[in-house]
Amino acid sequence: MRVTQSMLSNNMLRNLNSSYGKMSNYQNMLTSGRKFNKPSEDPVAAVVGMGYRVDLGKNEQYQRNLSTANSWLDSTDAAFNEVGSALTRVKELIVQAANDTNGKERQKINAEMKQIKESLRDVGNTQIAGNYIFSGTHVDQPLYTDKISPQNPAITTLGKEKNIEIDVFDGIRMSVNTPGAELFGELDDFMAHVIATLDDDTKTSDEVSAALGLQVTDGGGATIPALDSIHEKTLKLQADVGARQNRVEMMGNRLKIGEEHATKQMSLNEDTEYPETITNMVTQESIHQAALSVGAKIIQQTLVDFIR
Repeated sequence: MRVTQSMLSNNMLRNLNSSYGKMSNYQNMLTSGRKFNKPSEDPVAAVVGMGYRVDLGKNEQYQRNLSTANSWLDSTDAAFNEVGSALTRVKELIVQAANDTNGKERQKINAEMKQIKESLRDVGNTQIAGNYIFSGTHVDQPLYTDKISPQNPAITTLGKEKNIEIDVFDGIRMSVNTPGAELFGELDDFMAHVIATLDDDTKTSDEVSAALGLQVTDGGGATIPALDSIHEKTLKLQADVGARQNRVEMMGNRLKIGEEHATKQMSLNEDTEYPETITNMVTQESIHQAALSVGAKIIQQTLVDFIR
């Protein structure tokens, strides 16, 4: 086959264009820090990278969900702490009222009891981000609408005992609320009974003790079965909240490990190795310069070159 000058010129131009393309790719890799900038450059790596991005997106959402769960659980735990402190004070006041024969002092105690009752109702209406945490699925409704009447009638029997669940991992849902209608209902009834008993100035200390179920133990301590039962129920609910807080913490650690793993794998899949890329770039530049030099020698001069 006869090799013409035109063939030499076309081959040289085609090879030079290919060389320019390779140097452009290396330059883009160094500028962007990525092995490829279009999916068509490496379809397999692009598809794998999409999978890692989906994992990271889900991980980010689960971490936001865990943040919400922490807010609910922390608020619930703080509310139960307030209830526990209030019940301890109620017990102290009942013992004091049962040992006091002075009616005026008993009324002062009762005044404090009324304030504690209102305070407990306020705790029952605890909100987090505008949601009432003890109203079951009726998060837009307060457990109590005022300080006197019973619980909010707008809260249905079925809804007030339901749990609110959020996704914290693939296929894993966790309850973030603690339905409190039953507990606060018992608290409200007990406090109403205490206030009504102390309001009766005609009752003697023994009658007050009998009405409130006060019993003195052998060690000199006092027990109030109804109040102690409510306190025990509060502690059980608080223990359940604490267990869920521990689970949220462990799940958060698991998500962080998963995020680090997915980020590392995505980096290995997409990020360029700068030393290697720079070496390839320098090598390609040398090859390109050599091609230009050889091309200048094999391309024959034309009449245009003599005109200059």
